[in-house]
Amino acid sequence: MATFVLVPGFWLGAWAWRDVTVALRSQGHEVHPMTLTGVAERDHLAGPEVSLDTHTTDIVRLLEVEDLRDVLLVGHSGGGMPAAQAADRAPDRIARVVYVESGPLPDGTAQFDTLPPEEQQRLRAAIGTGHLLPPPAWDPAADPTNLAGLDEPTLALLRSRTTPHPLRAATDPVRRTGGRPVPTALVASTFPLDVVRQMIRQEHPFFTGLADGQLHELPTGHWPMLSEPKALADVLDLIARS
Repeated sequence: MATFVLVPGFWLGAWAWRDVTVALRSQGHEVHPMTLTGVAERDHLAGPEVSLDTHTTDIVRLLEVEDLRDVLLVGHSGGGMPAAQAADRAPDRIARVVYVESGPLPDGTAQFDTLPPEEQQRLRAAIGTGHLLPPPAWDPAADPTNLAGLDEPTLALLRSRTTPHPLRAATDPVRRTGGRPVPTALVASTFPLDVVRQMIRQEHPFFTGLADGQLHELPTGHWPMLSEPKALADVLDLIARS
């Protein structure tokens, strides 16, 4: 049995991990899906002060309050950044960080920095002077790669349940103290592993720090916990048993 902490990506709460949680628990694991400050059922806390550090503290405090150890810390998409910082701050509690469609960005790099300039400009225009990042339209015609595998009921669920995300989670740079490194694993869905390996060799910021980590492929869209929850749980179980 392993202990999992599941961190959702932008706009999602613990609810997005429901089917993965059920599957992992049926395999005998202890599972803690979490909602970060300012999102989903905690969206009433989404003030302008909510930052990447806030979300990192959310994770570290869960580890401390529940006294969790030897944790497999799973960060999906934007949840990979606070997961990376949490591993830096509490390495004695974490056995491995599992990046699902994510990666440990280099120190000093923000998620926003990885977007093309035209996408940054579009988002800045949509945000205006606000402090929240609006969710996408969840339109498969406009984003077929990322939304692959999601049926219409799931897309409807995303349209009804996703909430704006604190902007500073995307614009604050990842900061590490340079402490003891924690082993990593990657679950790639929209990037084939041969492409991932090439990007690692080229030191692409998406996958910095994964050269010595486990690499797993689960072909689907960017939200495998919703498009392939059982398959994702099986990969996570495999990582735990390895």
